[in-house]
Amino acid sequence: METAFYIVAVIAVLTTLRVVTHTNAVHALIYFIVSLLAVAVLFYLLGAPFVAALEVIIYAGAIMVLFLFVIMMLNVGREQDEQERAWTRPGVWTGPGLVSLVLLGILGWVLSEREQAPVQTHYVGPEEVGIALFGPYLIAVQLGALLLLAGLVGASHLRRHERRTVMSEERPDTETRETKPLPGGRGGAG
Repeated sequence: METAFYIVAVIAVLTTLRVVTHTNAVHALIYFIVSLLAVAVLFYLLGAPFVAALEVIIYAGAIMVLFLFVIMMLNVGREQDEQERAWTRPGVWTGPGLVSLVLLGILGWVLSEREQAPVQTHYVGPEEVGIALFGPYLIAVQLGALLLLAGLVGASHLRRHERRTVMSEERPDTETRETKPLPGGRGGAG
């Protein structure tokens, strides 16, 4: 079990470094998901299966979808669509896919050796987590939710501002257009 822990820890560190050093946001997001999955396996190996499940459901699931929507909202125009297709070609998935297969293999190996528990710890169930989150840590949970909401509103505002800029460049300015007379002899300014 100790060997599995160190292999998964190295995978978590390497994929996190790829997140930080990658210049492409979509590729960094894919490596970030693999990093979160590695951290979930680490939690399981340390004897916290409920925290590992929360890691997968909340972080690798919900928050990654939020990041993906923000990235999608910030892409504008045909050039970005073509660039996004190039970013998501099958070769891009090779690195994260191989690392995920290693994680899946280690998790399968750990689950097959069920006779010995990974670590003897105190069992923490969903009730204790709920009481802690909505008890002494209520302010921290609410601040985290507000930060996520602020990020989403900020991305929406950036998208709206870029759309206005693109639309104003495509349309001729209405103030500089000359008015043409309407049929029937009346002027267009009328």
